[in-house]
Amino acid sequence: MNNQKGKLYLIPTTLGDNEPLEVLPYSVKKIIEELNHFVVENEKTARRFIKKITPKKSQPSLVLYKLDKYVEEVEVQTYLDVCEQGISVGLLSEAGVPAIADPGADVVKLAHEKGIRVVPMVGPSSIVLAMMASGFNGQNFAFNGYLPIDAAERKKAIKDLERLSKEKKQSQIFIETPYRNEKMFADLKNALSSSTKLCIACDITLKDEYIKTLTIKEWDKEHPDLHKRPTIFVIHKE
Repeated sequence: MNNQKGKLYLIPTTLGDNEPLEVLPYSVKKIIEELNHFVVENEKTARRFIKKITPKKSQPSLVLYKLDKYVEEVEVQTYLDVCEQGISVGLLSEAGVPAIADPGADVVKLAHEKGIRVVPMVGPSSIVLAMMASGFNGQNFAFNGYLPIDAAERKKAIKDLERLSKEKKQSQIFIETPYRNEKMFADLKNALSSSTKLCIACDITLKDEYIKTLTIKEWDKEHPDLHKRPTIFVIHKE
């Protein structure tokens, strides 16, 4: 009988439709080859990614546990039961790294509660890559997720982040649903001071990658196409 528990591997994926081994270390491929149990957000895209990075892996052997907004918490509590039998599980992100601006933190928390070793694997995080490329203060930054949709609330949130950035010397990172990027860009130009700097990082690691940092005044002359393209926004007020 195997008394050693299985592990929970936090497995990154690509940020778009590029070849996995262009942006992922070979160790990710090796771990996926070894695992058959995965916690995933979307079964179809998870199977596609697994097939792309390990073409010879048997698809019928895969056991996929779905983790989306519809799954019951009581069901999630069972997802790591196989670890008690010495079987390891992979937590697979839809894009980038698991549990960072991505579902999965509850499964990681469960692993710690059950005494299961958590193994984070190296892969692309759009938040970190945008921060690296922004030229802003990498010693002090905050990720704020999505800003409010309501126009008045959003304007207040933008102004609050600008104030926080200046007071704490802290870069403020946030995202938007891709089809609302253009509206976000317009709102930022309207709400922020002309001297505040804005970094827009779009399609990171992909063929059409676009990363630029300018002041709000300078952005008046730039009109990047952000529609339906995954984008990170970073503001910094000096």
